Amino acid sequence: MPTVYLAAEQENVLRIHWDEFTFGLIAFLLILGVVYKMWPKLTKALDERADQIEGGIARAQKAEAEAEETRQQYREKLEEAHREYAQELEKAKEQRAAIIAEAREEAQVEARRIVEAAHAQIEADRQQTLVQLRSEIGALSTELASRIVGETLSDGAAQNRVIDRFLDELEQSGNTQQAEVR
Repeated sequence: MPTVYLAAEQENVLRIHWDEFTFGLIAFLLILGVVYKMWPKLTKALDERADQIEGGIARAQKAEAEAEETRQQYREKLEEAHREYAQELEKAKEQRAAIIAEAREEAQVEARRIVEAAHAQIEADRQQTLVQLRSEIGALSTELASRIVGETLSDGAAQNRVIDRFLDELEQSGNTQQAEVR
C-alpha cells in the first residue's frame, strides 16, 4: 500500500487543502490588518528616521563647515601672529642698529673730546714749559751775559730786553735749522 498512497498523493498535488488555505488566508488577513493599522505609524517612524538622518547629515555638514571656518580663522590668526612677529623682529633689528650707530657716534664724539682735551693739555704743558724754559734761559743768559760783559745787569728792563733778544735769536736759528732739515 505504500506505493498506492504515494501514487494517490502525487495525483492530489494540485488539489487544494481547504483547511490549510483557510488558515493561511486568515493569517494573511491578520497580518494585512496589522500592517494596515501600523502603516501610518510605520511611515511616520520611517519619515522621522529619514528626517533625523538628513538632519544629522545637515548638522554634520554644518559642524564641518563651522570647523573649517574656525580652522581658517585660526590659520589667519597664526599667519597674522607670524607677520607681527616678523615686524617686531625687524623693528628690534632696526632699533639695535640705531642703538649701535648712536653708541658708535657717542664713542666717536667722546674720543674726539678726549683727543681735543689731550691736545689742549699738551699745548698748555708746552706753553708752561716754554715759559719755564724762557725764564731759566733768561736767568742763564743774564748770568752768562754778566760774565761776558763783566758787569751785572741789575736793571730789570735791560734784563728783559737782553733775554727777549737772545730768545728771538734762538728761535730764528731753530726755525732756519728746521727749514734746512725739511
